Amino acid sequence: MEKNLEFPDLLRLIDERSTAFRAVVAAAPGLDAQVPTCPGWTLFDLVKHLGGGDRFWAAIVGAGSADAPPAEAVAARAALEVPQEREALLAWLDASTQLLLGALRAAGPESGCWTWWPASQSPQTASGTARHRVQETAVHTYDAQLAGGAPQPLPDELALDGVEEFLFTVCATPSAWPHKPTAFDFHAAEGRSWRLTVDGDGARTTRIPAPTAATGEDSDAAGASVHGTASELVLYLYDRIQADSLHVDGDAGLLDLLRAWEPEEK
Repeated sequence: MEKNLEFPDLLRLIDERSTAFRAVVAAAPGLDAQVPTCPGWTLFDLVKHLGGGDRFWAAIVGAGSADAPPAEAVAARAALEVPQEREALLAWLDASTQLLLGALRAAGPESGCWTWWPASQSPQTASGTARHRVQETAVHTYDAQLAGGAPQPLPDELALDGVEEFLFTVCATPSAWPHKPTAFDFHAAEGRSWRLTVDGDGARTTRIPAPTAATGEDSDAAGASVHGTASELVLYLYDRIQADSLHVDGDAGLLDLLRAWEPEEK
């Protein structure tokens, strides 16, 4: 069974994706470019959001275990002001990422901290936070690339971890599924698969064997099965591409129910 990415790998990927993000911004014709996947946002807005998020989570990790984010961090994010000139803005974004990485390194992977996912399958730790920030940074790098007209697939290493991270963090909940119990299988072309089961006990994800030519797929076990590259699966889960960009077996309408579901408790 494949292991999750190690803590040093998560920190490396945050740094790598932030560097890639800054490169896109540096090469863009202007900061006023519209971001199609973030309606109403310009590239400048996306930079402010990503850098502000890095600073916010740096403060959260630095505060340690808590029932809520630090009040000063919430206030600072609400009143965030950033440079308007591109070079200064990029320096500010780089400094923001380094603040986050420094806080994560100082805390260590098992250090507890507040997160918005207490009822999920992901830990409320610095490592759990780093894992999620990898995906936030990667998806927003894709957003920035799309704004520039040259979107690139997410790196395989990152995307394979990202499918599970999304299912464990965003989808997992103890809130009852309001429809007939079912399951959703997600199959990455790179050879990993996951099953999201939804029923009266909520939603939870497990790793499952990837289908092969010899074994095939148990079509009766899942209401819908989604096939694509790991990058495509992550971008679909984050609503960056639509289901028709992937191969879906079973009842595709179930995916609409899953996307529309808003559990009362997370």
